[in-house]
Amino acid sequence: MLTVSIDPIAFTIGSLTMKWYGITTAAAVILMIIIVPREARRLGITRDLYSLFLWCIVGGFIGGRLTYVIGEWQYYLANPRSILGFAGLAQNGMVVGVVAAALIYMAVTRMRFSTLLRTGNAIAIATPLGLAIGRIGCTLNGCCFGKPSPFHSFPWAVIYTPRASISAEYWGVPLYPTQIYHILWNLVTFAIVWRFRGRFRRPGSLLFFYFCLYAAGDLGIRFLRVGELVVPGLQQAQVINLAILAVFLPWLIVILRRSQPSSQPDPEGENV
Repeated sequence: MLTVSIDPIAFTIGSLTMKWYGITTAAAVILMIIIVPREARRLGITRDLYSLFLWCIVGGFIGGRLTYVIGEWQYYLANPRSILGFAGLAQNGMVVGVVAAALIYMAVTRMRFSTLLRTGNAIAIATPLGLAIGRIGCTLNGCCFGKPSPFHSFPWAVIYTPRASISAEYWGVPLYPTQIYHILWNLVTFAIVWRFRGRFRRPGSLLFFYFCLYAAGDLGIRFLRVGELVVPGLQQAQVINLAILAVFLPWLIVILRRSQPSSQPDPEGENV
């Protein structure tokens, strides 16, 4: 049995309280700042990269925070001052926020859509690693916890000591370690995306491939997580995941089909 008793607060300096969640989030952003430009240079992208990246960070935060607040609306309705804060980000909401911010940036700067998609391919390489690091913060904090597990050994169950991020009814109860499952799926996703980055060369193809992998894994893991159902059998995040798959999977298929060489012979009798 794995018991998590680490204090979610890493340290305090005067009135400043620093949580592990914030530290891992900052580490994830730093990692992406290092990886994305290197991958962008490999793809021949030299302009607008840092400006777009900043927009995406802001959009991801707003989308993630807004989705989290909506999911915990009863709490924030009673504590409206807590809405403006950093305690709680929904990762699928972050994905939606990043897409929205990128589209707004494209419209404002009149960036070509193909350039935006090529930049997205570079971002797709670093994002799963960043999210994996962020989930380490979730694991230490205790948020995003799983349902009670019928098992009593790790990796099928984890126990949390009392903390504000978990309802008292789940303190000391064996729970599915869904945060760790998220970490592992993000690492697997990174390995797959890295493996196929040389094959998915069309603008946006690697990005859409990543979105589909992320949404499929997140959809499945959330069946083991505690959460309010918004439609029969599905949580809010799972509905968003299905929407992501419904939009980007067909788009990915179209891109991949267009990238296939034609088998029709040309007038000279050679394949095009």
